[in-house]
Amino acid sequence: MDNLSEVKDVLEKGTDRKTLTRNLFKLSVPGMIGFAVQSLYDIIDMFWIGKISYKAIAGVVIFSTIFWLVEILNEIIGTSSVSLISQAFGKGDKPLTSRIIEQTLVFKALVALIASGFLLLFFRPIVNFFSKDLDVVTYAIHYGYIRIFFMPIFFMTYSTFTALRNVGHATLATLTMASGAVANILLDPVFIFEKVPLIDIPGLGLGVSGAAWATVISTFVPLTWGIYVLFKGISGVKISLKGLLSLDKSIDKKLITIGLPSGIEMLLRNLSYTVLIKISSLFGSEYVTVFGINERMFGFAIIPIFGLSMGASTLVGFQLGRNNEKAAKEVTILATFYSVTVISAILMPLIFLRKQIFHLFTSNETVMNIGMQSIPYIVCALFFISFSAGLSSAFFGSGKTSVPMVSGLVSRWGVMVPFVFISSYLLRLGPVGLWLSFPLSELAEVLIMWIAFVKSDWHKKRVV
Repeated sequence: MDNLSEVKDVLEKGTDRKTLTRNLFKLSVPGMIGFAVQSLYDIIDMFWIGKISYKAIAGVVIFSTIFWLVEILNEIIGTSSVSLISQAFGKGDKPLTSRIIEQTLVFKALVALIASGFLLLFFRPIVNFFSKDLDVVTYAIHYGYIRIFFMPIFFMTYSTFTALRNVGHATLATLTMASGAVANILLDPVFIFEKVPLIDIPGLGLGVSGAAWATVISTFVPLTWGIYVLFKGISGVKISLKGLLSLDKSIDKKLITIGLPSGIEMLLRNLSYTVLIKISSLFGSEYVTVFGINERMFGFAIIPIFGLSMGASTLVGFQLGRNNEKAAKEVTILATFYSVTVISAILMPLIFLRKQIFHLFTSNETVMNIGMQSIPYIVCALFFISFSAGLSSAFFGSGKTSVPMVSGLVSRWGVMVPFVFISSYLLRLGPVGLWLSFPLSELAEVLIMWIAFVKSDWHKKRVV
């Protein structure tokens, strides 16, 4: 969908179920491909880091856990920009769409710069809170400081993806995303090892720090490409240097307020995972490593449903921008149906391949045994996620992000965290309580979102 006529086709003719389905996949499939490439990088990155040590994986997992808490700022502004850009573009207001993209880029960079400064000051003590294992702490520090310093670059890169996708150029957004991921995959072994595996040429031998540098350098590829396209102009949308050098208070306020409930939901979600990581570290570094491997592998498995969710969110915003509430509801139902169908086909084989999955990343028998025990619980949780991902497109596309916030609050802090403490310290279930908390919390989230979808007035919400 790389020209304006195709975008108009989505906006003007996407009303019957067959056409909505076709347009949903036009918007979703490019995103799926892009995120698949990005996720493939994450898996390969974990694969190479695992060749250093399973404790190196644990260190990177701890960094990621801390980074997730700050990444909330990116989520707040990013979620707001999805609603603002898609609805402004759906209305046909190209100058407003351009201004929103400009403000998203500059405002994200400013917020990330401030956040990275604070995080650099407190990073080491936070890492020490999560682990007393000196090796794990060292790996986390060496990897984390590099990633934190370049946080504004990561935030801005995400915004170029969002901008291109929400003005109808999902394929181009995918290509820019994939370019960075491919660069990262190629650079990883060169920066990590003294001798590059398989081809036996000299590498830089930077270890886990090399993995961080490879990620940073490769991020400049999609950012440069995306910024160039937006400056040149695409589908009537064009940013300017003047727009990037000034702040628009009215737009910036919306960038904070619309996505704030989503940010609060993400904060609560990430804090709950932080609690789980801390509790898992009490059982040993092996459990932290299992968390990291599960997150990478099953993050790859559910890419189709999040691709559908993002595509549906954009399409919902388009339809609401044209006041077509019936089509917006239909899009959400279709996205949920296809999400459940696709994830059902993907997850079942993974149960039978669980040993092979963990052996790919580590030869440590303890880690592999723990991981094999965890997978049935994680698979069940991901099945429930397919429902909530589809339903969430209604709320993100409309801008009624308070619903995901409430569902996240209840599922994480009303179900997950209390259950982990009760199962670990009262029922004495040990690590089983950790794994069982995932499907229970996801089921709670699905129930809340379904009630909100049926009962609330999300389809009446407009943000532009």
